[in-house]
Amino acid sequence: MGANSSSMGELANNDYLKRLAGNTSINPIDPFWNQLLSYSFLIPINSADGKLLEESTVGICKTLAINNARSGNFGALVRNFLVRATELKASAQCEDNIFTWQTYNALFIIRSLCKYFVEHLSEELIIQQFEAKPPDMGGYADPEDIGPLTEELMNSLVELLVDVPVLSFTYALHLEALNTLLVLLSLQMFQPQPASKFILYKYIMQGRCSIHACLLVKSLLRNFSNQEKCPPELYKHTGDSNSMMASVAASFWSVMTLGMGGATEKKEDDFQETLLANQSLLFLLVLTNHCTTDHSTHNPYRQALFAFTNSQDQSSTSPTKTPATFKLDFSQLYDALCVALRDDQSTLLLYLLIHRNSLMKAFILSRTNIDQLVMPLLKILYHAQDRNSHHIYMALIILLILSEDEVFNKAIHEIVIRNIPWFKERPISEITLGGLLILVVIRTIQYNMTRMRDKYLHTNCLAALANMSSQFTNLHPYVSQRLVSLFSQLCKKHARIIEQIRQAAIEPASTGEPEGGAKKEEEEGEDGDSEQDYMQDLAVLEEVIRMMLEIINSCLTSSLHHNPNLVYTLLYRKELFAQFRTHPTFQDIIQNIDTVLSFFNTKLEQNGHTATVSPAEVLELIKDGSKQFRRDHLRKFPDLKFKYVEEESPEEFFIPYIWSLVYHSSNMYFNASRIVLFSLTSS
Repeated sequence: MGANSSSMGELANNDYLKRLAGNTSINPIDPFWNQLLSYSFLIPINSADGKLLEESTVGICKTLAINNARSGNFGALVRNFLVRATELKASAQCEDNIFTWQTYNALFIIRSLCKYFVEHLSEELIIQQFEAKPPDMGGYADPEDIGPLTEELMNSLVELLVDVPVLSFTYALHLEALNTLLVLLSLQMFQPQPASKFILYKYIMQGRCSIHACLLVKSLLRNFSNQEKCPPELYKHTGDSNSMMASVAASFWSVMTLGMGGATEKKEDDFQETLLANQSLLFLLVLTNHCTTDHSTHNPYRQALFAFTNSQDQSSTSPTKTPATFKLDFSQLYDALCVALRDDQSTLLLYLLIHRNSLMKAFILSRTNIDQLVMPLLKILYHAQDRNSHHIYMALIILLILSEDEVFNKAIHEIVIRNIPWFKERPISEITLGGLLILVVIRTIQYNMTRMRDKYLHTNCLAALANMSSQFTNLHPYVSQRLVSLFSQLCKKHARIIEQIRQAAIEPASTGEPEGGAKKEEEEGEDGDSEQDYMQDLAVLEEVIRMMLEIINSCLTSSLHHNPNLVYTLLYRKELFAQFRTHPTFQDIIQNIDTVLSFFNTKLEQNGHTATVSPAEVLELIKDGSKQFRRDHLRKFPDLKFKYVEEESPEEFFIPYIWSLVYHSSNMYFNASRIVLFSLTSS
């Protein structure tokens, strides 16, 4: 290829690439290698460029895969990189930019070839591509002396990420190391078997790489925390070839924009993304969510993520169960999460930390600016129609975990939020964080009722509200209205299903129906629904109604005097509860609500004609009456306490989810037609 390539179309006929792919071995000391690696192009930025590259070089890759068994040129290229990699740390310290640039170029070609192997070959054949030896090793150590070449490459990349500092001229190299590791492990996307069965995963989990587990996780988290943007010198040409080389302007494919409209540089906005932070996070998620259920395969990266401690807290020590851990600045990581909490991968990292790292969870819950973390989560839920269901689940589960903490439940009603531009339901100039949280969760329930009809989502929404209900304080009038309005909506749906059951009993369907609710996701009331379907819907709905009544009761029992607006709204809509007074599922809890409403209704009547009393006067009467109300008149129910429990086989959820994020968010191109792990229509 070399510096003379100027268009994508030339790659297939490039003399350097054709010689690399040929069946003639290239001596390790041949000047060819320096010539091959002396190219200077723009850094890759998106999967569209990757697709163009792949289409242009598929012939080269295929030819090399065929000839490599005889030539061993791929292995020679990998060994060339390994020799360079051992000198990288010294090179970075000496600011030897040209050496770093050539090392990057070698790695980029390796990654491009590995990607073809992963998508077209079995793992056994991939390993054979690495182990094919040239006839003349040219002074390189015999493979039998240094171990499997694939593992050597993976370990070298891990050491690079751990030992080589991230500087302007090593940024691209770090990025490419992460991309190469992701490509090798992406074998999981193309071959249907557990990760623990793959040799490549054994290398990363149990081989030499695992020795660096703590330092690697620390480096990846540090990259995420730093949120460094791609240095401008990586994508801007200065017109000076030496400057181009010194700036490590890289990649023999992205520059081929020279052959696509004649552009010589990409828009600066395209590079404002924090590319290294994103790839580090994706790789961290891959590392920590594979090989988690097979007891024969230990996952040291997962252990490190769940056990690291706060470098700013001198009192925090490593748990005795996991002595091998590291320290990181929790404050910097927290700030990065608050800023980046808009995509799936950042939300998933927060979930892992808050669910499994007890020290990080405690730190988060102790923050006085917890609104900086909660507000992005609420925004994710508010825009549920624009998100995938997995992202909604993760945001909701995080809120559920937070709601398990009493201090959190109290604090959110003490934080006032002003001017929320993304909340469009109605103008709200001022509301507590707790009030906004309730509004968004209620909206999520209503969205789910009309579109998704997912019982799991309902359960988590209601569990979060239930955990918080005893601490509801000074609920905004609109929050009170929406809470009671949701109950009203559930009541109407209950009456509608009862009528559908009655009609189904009177007029049984004339044609046979499939058993069980195979069309459970379809719109209710559709022709063909059986009486059994309606009964199942009714059972689920009555569970939801019961939970709503318990939430209202919990608030009235625990903090009636702090919630006059809720009492006002309940009085205004008291007829809603009449239909359930004799219902066996609800009557016990309805008695409590009736007791409260009867007390305040009597207070209103004692003050004259209720029809002539203004809303402000009613509120004052409620506030005064709250001081006189005796809570011992209410029946005591168990406290509402729900705790999130992860599913028994989390890998079934997380592995397809994480690889779908790599597919969509890594800026790399993967051939969708060859993916078997997940369906792109549902990812």
